[in-house]
Amino acid sequence: MAVPTELVKELRERTGAGVKECRDILMQADGDINKAIELLREKGIQAAEKKVGREAKEGRVEVYIHPGSRLAAMVELNCETDFVARTEDFIGLSKEIALHIAATNPRYLKVEDVAEADIAESDMTAEKYYEENVLLAQPFVKNPSMTIEDKLKEGIAKLGENIRISRFVRYEVGDSE
Repeated sequence: MAVPTELVKELRERTGAGVKECRDILMQADGDINKAIELLREKGIQAAEKKVGREAKEGRVEVYIHPGSRLAAMVELNCETDFVARTEDFIGLSKEIALHIAATNPRYLKVEDVAEADIAESDMTAEKYYEENVLLAQPFVKNPSMTIEDKLKEGIAKLGENIRISRFVRYEVGDSE
């Protein structure tokens, strides 16, 4: 099946994938652009999982200050090279994560950081507790169909480097914790 150039161009604009990759994926998806986007996403997540173990010591600290200056969030997002840390995509990702932290007030970074006693004290199931209190397990505020961990994997796939959140903090006026 020959794939129309307009379709390849549209997929490339929507995903940032290369021309040849777009053409091949569209052929595999029989010209269905939505199926092609999903195939590219799955392929990207698989590639991202291979990069997770690599060292990430470059990056940036992003600060989000809510209008009115009564709430702020700060996140350290790391990648492998300073070149990637300066890209618009990486900067955009760091801003979205800082905004998410301000909106959701997570207590922990990873599920492994949660003490069993904290879950026991709450009246929630472990899964619900993680979803509300663990940053990587939280649904992304701008797209609840994906978690913050999924958002990071998407960034890894797009930028081609390991990306991780090292630490974060959220401050709110009047909150003494």
